[in-house]
Amino acid sequence: MQKNNSIDKTTFTVVDVETTGLSARYERIIEIALVRVENLKIVEKFSSLINPQRPIPSFISMLTGITNSDVKNAPMFHQVFPKISEQLEDSVLCGHNLQFDLSFLRNEVQILGNDFNPSHTLCTLKLARKLFPNLKSRSLGPLAYHLNIKAKNSHRALGDAETTAKVLIKLIKQLKDKENIQTIEELLSYQTGVKTFQSLNIKPELQNDFYNLPNAPGIYYFLNSRNEIIYIGKAKSLRERVKSYFSPGADSRVRKIIRQAKRLHHIITNSELTALLAEAESIKVKNPKHNKMLKGYGNKYFIKVLKNNSAPFLDITNKFDLDGCDYFGLYHSKRDAQKIVEFINKTFAIRECDDKEFLKSRPCFLYDIQRCTAPCLGIDINVSKHKAELEEVYRFLNGENQNAMNRLLNKMKYFSSQQMYEKAAEIKHLIDFLLEEIHKSSLLSEPINSAKVLIEILSPSGNDYLILFEGKVFIKGYLYDNKNKFEEILDDFYSGTINNDALPSQEDLEKLKIVLQWLIKNRNRVKVYYLKDYSGKQELFAKLNNNDASDLIVDNTRTDPIYDFNI
Repeated sequence: MQKNNSIDKTTFTVVDVETTGLSARYERIIEIALVRVENLKIVEKFSSLINPQRPIPSFISMLTGITNSDVKNAPMFHQVFPKISEQLEDSVLCGHNLQFDLSFLRNEVQILGNDFNPSHTLCTLKLARKLFPNLKSRSLGPLAYHLNIKAKNSHRALGDAETTAKVLIKLIKQLKDKENIQTIEELLSYQTGVKTFQSLNIKPELQNDFYNLPNAPGIYYFLNSRNEIIYIGKAKSLRERVKSYFSPGADSRVRKIIRQAKRLHHIITNSELTALLAEAESIKVKNPKHNKMLKGYGNKYFIKVLKNNSAPFLDITNKFDLDGCDYFGLYHSKRDAQKIVEFINKTFAIRECDDKEFLKSRPCFLYDIQRCTAPCLGIDINVSKHKAELEEVYRFLNGENQNAMNRLLNKMKYFSSQQMYEKAAEIKHLIDFLLEEIHKSSLLSEPINSAKVLIEILSPSGNDYLILFEGKVFIKGYLYDNKNKFEEILDDFYSGTINNDALPSQEDLEKLKIVLQWLIKNRNRVKVYYLKDYSGKQELFAKLNNNDASDLIVDNTRTDPIYDFNI
């Protein structure tokens, strides 16, 4: 679709979804409707119930009239997605409060292992806010009433989508008359507050660079007239992210970047994760003057299990070493690590004392209140009990021990039943915190110092492959991997020539922090392979590519890509 197309020749597809709840991250779609608009007339309608593979809450059934029995035999999302893709092809995706519908569509498509990033989107709520700033309510019902549109079958997908389509048509007609908006580019600019390049006095080279941005993940960087990089950023969608820089509502720092920038270059990555990693390292390498964040290495903390002790116990450290101890994490703050250690010490009967106290060989008050098994006594049964408790701690840190969480859940339910809501909320916050933090270590199912895994990131534009090896990070085809260390570490591992003395660098730990943070939010797009489970590289690659390793084997005869980003 050309952005200078007249509005009359543009196809719009209006979407509306009904869902099991409000959070796209945790809830699912139960009904979807699409209404196609051409020449400012409704020409086609599509709707379908969808089996969400979970119960529909009663209040949702009361609101929409959709019950569990209605969706029991309905198609699942992956079965209707081809039809949805066909309807959206070469059109502008529209909706009322579109971000809500879009977030659910993105989540459903991510579950299928793909990305959903429409090239152009239009929200009737945003248009209404600009056209009718004094209207008391701009939700769909009141807005339709204001425009003399009769809304039918509210809170059902097709009824709301059809009403939204009629609202869209009337809004566009008003914008054509009142604002002289004639092209789709002008309409999209009006919605976002982005002015045309002419009105912003943007340099022609910068305009052309912007129009060449793809709707793909990657990093972008602005250069001044001396060809110096002045700012580096990353994006899940390069075009959508950079578009915000040309908004009149942009802050003074962004406006300063645009005034100084003459060119805009970009590098496409396979996934958002490799864009995040490339951005963080590029900022440290190039030191652009307008970047304030990511120029240094932030705090990183680990929970350390002191295994070199006769009765191992937990400690918190910001140092990582291959000293025979086990390291879990990593955590952004010392307080986060302390909260987890405090919870473990209160939940599992493991040693908490230092060596001086331990060597006294007499039990302390923690033994009396059953918070410790007193391994300091040196009695076999006490030592064995401590070992068993420590194994449970490992299972908890690996995300396998649900007993501790169940106890917290029961306590939360008890406080709630007693109407002690503040205490129940405190427990809820603790559960949420523990789940998020434990998810980081549970991804690897073993301590960081022992982890030797290959991680596959599923992405429509090409999968990414990372190796986490004893705290070090290696990325296939990475921007800064000129020596092809990804292949080298695999060759060394399977040939038994690994150098175990090399500690992770600050850059490795920074990458590890970024990787773990991203993985816990995108677990449905991740596959983990333990190197020890495969006899060699070829067997591993065959598993990755369904017995076809050609995509992963590096072709040394191929010319390396030439980046205008001067590393």
